[in-house]
Amino acid sequence: MNIYIVIPAHNEQASIGLTLDSLANQTLIPKKVVVVNDNSTDNTRDIVESYIIKYSWISLVNFNSSNEHLPGTKIINAFYQGFDTLDDEYDVICKYDADLIFPENYLETLINHFNSDSKLGMVAGLCYIQKNNNWILEDLTAIKHVRGALKAYRKVCFLNIGKLKRSMGWDTIDELLAQYYGWSFKTDESLKVKHLKPTGISYGKNSKHMQGEALYKLRYGFSLAFIASLKLAYKKNSFTLFKEYISGYLRASREKVDFLITPDQGRYIRKHLWKNIVKKFF
Repeated sequence: MNIYIVIPAHNEQASIGLTLDSLANQTLIPKKVVVVNDNSTDNTRDIVESYIIKYSWISLVNFNSSNEHLPGTKIINAFYQGFDTLDDEYDVICKYDADLIFPENYLETLINHFNSDSKLGMVAGLCYIQKNNNWILEDLTAIKHVRGALKAYRKVCFLNIGKLKRSMGWDTIDELLAQYYGWSFKTDESLKVKHLKPTGISYGKNSKHMQGEALYKLRYGFSLAFIASLKLAYKKNSFTLFKEYISGYLRASREKVDFLITPDQGRYIRKHLWKNIVKKFF
């Protein structure tokens, strides 16, 4: 299988070299890796260019987007800047963050999973963050959730779901739509990926409102959005976050923000989520 990887990067001079080193040391080398230097003001570009000299399968795209931090939108816009430079000869397309260190067998193991299950649409390892000199699981989401930091898609699944949505919440939308189209996804707990910058470390208040807006655009409805917001806030141990998520949802409802999915897809997602909630408590 041909593996293509796109890595959006904004001011990642401290980590991008470590990420590229870990990909260069894989037991299965990717066919192509594109780093998208998104408006960096540090040495990210120079570092990537030094790797291009050493590895023919690494390339660089320089992209000048806004300096504003917009979770989801900004990173997916950068992703497409890299993706659009690629041909369509890939079997697996990956969107990876620029602050990850992969174990040496990471890509080979992913391909083994894809080969063993023809209905597997996406797969990944788990993110670990450093705390008190130990690497611990970054426990922000369900362990079965394929994190946005390290997404790998089978090509047909990627095309079925309409590729990636330019919105916060894109890495939840893709899983829900994958299931809608009959695909499965999984995480491999044996694949421990070092995540050098914890998720959400630079999120501001507006970003938190966007989380609530994403729930609206996914057609959750208020009841599911309320439960999802409560769960997210509990995970991060902050009731203030809950209020900001709900505020974002209500604002999107008042302004009638465009939905990201069709009514039929929305009905499927609501039914699927309620089924999972009932299963947990009964």
